[in-house]
Amino acid sequence: MAMVVLTLMAIGVVMIYSVTAIYAGQEFKDSAYFLKRHLIFLCAGAVCSLGVMAIDYRALNRHAKILVLSSVFLLLFLQVPGISREIGGAKRWFQVMGFSFQPSELANLSVIIYAASFLSQKGVKRIENFALGFLPVVLVLGGVGILVLIQPDLGTVVALSAVVFIMLVAAGAKLTHLLWIALAAAPFLYFLIFSVPYRRTRIMAFLNPWADPLGSGFQLIQSQVAIGSGGLLGRGLGRSLQKLFYLPAGHTDFIFSLIGEELGLFAAIAIVFLFALLFMYGCKVVKYAQDGFGAFLSLGIVSLITIKAVINIGVSIGIFPTKGLPLPFISYGGSALVFDMIGIALLLNISRFAENPC
Repeated sequence: MAMVVLTLMAIGVVMIYSVTAIYAGQEFKDSAYFLKRHLIFLCAGAVCSLGVMAIDYRALNRHAKILVLSSVFLLLFLQVPGISREIGGAKRWFQVMGFSFQPSELANLSVIIYAASFLSQKGVKRIENFALGFLPVVLVLGGVGILVLIQPDLGTVVALSAVVFIMLVAAGAKLTHLLWIALAAAPFLYFLIFSVPYRRTRIMAFLNPWADPLGSGFQLIQSQVAIGSGGLLGRGLGRSLQKLFYLPAGHTDFIFSLIGEELGLFAAIAIVFLFALLFMYGCKVVKYAQDGFGAFLSLGIVSLITIKAVINIGVSIGIFPTKGLPLPFISYGGSALVFDMIGIALLLNISRFAENPC
């Protein structure tokens, strides 16, 4: 597992420099500007990961509620005027010493830890009970989700909700309970999408990007142009044309498209294969975890990383609407990279205590 993640991160380092060198040279007079910052994030993630590896993961079971409450506090604090960093009308980041910290990434991991702790302490009979075993987890998810929606960040809420629902199904929750919650949430989801102009525009652009090729459909069209123009073997490393101000957020949301353009179809398939391999290793950790908490925690982490990868790649090839979720371990770093690395460290920690270590 560690080798797969290290390979993905190495690909990320190479591609981030390749994608950003020209832009960084023009804007910051330093072609390695983004690369240097990404390496700092990698170092921060490595330090945090080593710290996580040094503890017994079961200690998190005792502090699950504290972690969730800390995340809630940070999400609330984010809304204090003058405290957070606002970009494009979104308040999702704290600015610390020139670097941004996104509390929703901590909230993702905290909710997964809480759900793992709660579900591991309840038997199947308790989980099947709506009030005692199902509702508490959904209420915590809903509370954190509302605070993330305020930022606003609907994509993170949808991804986290899917992860928690997977954990509930694995714990033995009744499908009827999940169905009723999904049906109750559907009108709110519809309202959140179609009452907000930029979200509605994204859906319309997804359905027909050519209706506005220079506006709302621009990113999706340029992303597919990048992948298509790469052919089987690509244009060559550093020779992308789409990165020359045609494809916005090429080093974050659409880095998979530029991998396809520069390195070709075979390289893109290799990336998908690496994530599939990581998913299989993660499932092995779930299967051989020593206790219920470790099994549910690893399931949540594997599900979150996999969902983020699927959504990012799906957006790049045009099968999902545009959503700003980075490609784990490859996209330009930040809080997402650091917490993804912490998640892998937790998986390795759980595997260390397993009957059949991965």
